[in-house]
Amino acid sequence: MERLFRLKELGTNIRTEIMAGLTTFMTMAYILAVNPLVLSPSGLSWDSIFLATALAGGIFTICMGLFVNFPVALAPGMGLNAYFASTVIASKATDKPIDPSIGLTAVFVSGIIFLILTVTQIRQMLITAVPDSLKNAITVGIGLFIAIIGLKGSGIMTIAVSSFSDIPANTYTNVTSNETVIHIGDFTDGTVAMTVIGLILIGVLLVLRVPGAILWGILGTTVIAMLAGQVDFHDTLSGKTWVPNFSDLNFWNFDFKGMFEVGLVTVILTFTFVELFDSFGTLVGTANRAGLMKDKEKGRKNVGKAMFVDAVAVSGGAVLGTSTVTAFVESSAGVAQGGRSGLTAVTTGVCFLLSLFLAPVVALIPASATNAALIMVGVIMMQAVKEIEWSDLVYAIPAFLTISLMPLTYNIANGISFGIVTYVVLAVISNVAGKGETKYKVHWLMWILAVLIICRYIFIGAE
Repeated sequence: MERLFRLKELGTNIRTEIMAGLTTFMTMAYILAVNPLVLSPSGLSWDSIFLATALAGGIFTICMGLFVNFPVALAPGMGLNAYFASTVIASKATDKPIDPSIGLTAVFVSGIIFLILTVTQIRQMLITAVPDSLKNAITVGIGLFIAIIGLKGSGIMTIAVSSFSDIPANTYTNVTSNETVIHIGDFTDGTVAMTVIGLILIGVLLVLRVPGAILWGILGTTVIAMLAGQVDFHDTLSGKTWVPNFSDLNFWNFDFKGMFEVGLVTVILTFTFVELFDSFGTLVGTANRAGLMKDKEKGRKNVGKAMFVDAVAVSGGAVLGTSTVTAFVESSAGVAQGGRSGLTAVTTGVCFLLSLFLAPVVALIPASATNAALIMVGVIMMQAVKEIEWSDLVYAIPAFLTISLMPLTYNIANGISFGIVTYVVLAVISNVAGKGETKYKVHWLMWILAVLIICRYIFIGAE
């Protein structure tokens, strides 16, 4: 243990590391229930997604611990799984139908690109190129996107096409016929009411800083739903066994020919771009909190190794049959518990592998509980909004467009695209107006991205 994880050098011990790993698992175990819920509408089976989620979380988190000695856990990420199901597979990314195998192929290719960007150091350049306000805006926008999925899935928010006569007088002044209108849900409906209970329960646990608040909230809501008779044990447990059936796994379910036929270039770039900033921030932030960046040179090398494992995990997750696998910010919970080495990650990974034998328990968790978790994950991601420089409009306008267009157009790519282009335009104009004073840095990679985005909207069209 000492030779493998350098525990004394890092100022920790086996007991502390194991407790930290268990804490990390408790804080992110909700993904075992939420990921199958989010991805099931894409056409993938619940069983295959559950198996892929547990295997990906276990295998690649253990790899992070053994090969990098980092206390960081990985699993299918929130946001990109929602983008995969609600935009890519729902045929909103192209004008042609997209099979789940095509979507998984796009994820696999994005992982290969991600690996190349990591090895060639371009990944690090992109991190420097994009302003911090825009990076934080991407996080906030994805948070709102996830929250809306939870609100819609729970029935708290309903979206309907209404005629003018259906809308109460003096409510909307310029509504045309067949206008899409957002309504509040029916709180007498059992699912809606249970989601509200879940929101309150998870919210209270988060406020009280209970470790694993989201997971305990999901489990508590599940128990209440069972007592209220909202869980059908017979139908839910039909076909579920305690021993994993790996024949259900969507292993290497790819369609490269189909991917090129439907033209998923923008989708692949979106997977790559979002994962780029999400994982980098998590890896560096967690390393800083764990005190692993005190030796800057050594810290950079370790982060580079972690990025390599993270990139492999993206394609590896697709091979197993799930959307993008990424480093989880919940890893910071284990660091707060004292985790400093890869033993923390190995412990978390082992817990994910053991969860393969808990499919019947996870299957009993109702949609109301997982939708409440989705909404609360959105709340947590919204916290990054305070890091945006709202007082400077050169940063504020692109940030606002990024945040608002993601949920309102139901597409992460649109938000990122408008944010990048508007920042480049506003920064250049501001620099020119400053009579030679270059206040805003516009990296050459931002120019390339802006040109590519403009060409994409002109020649390919919006999604």
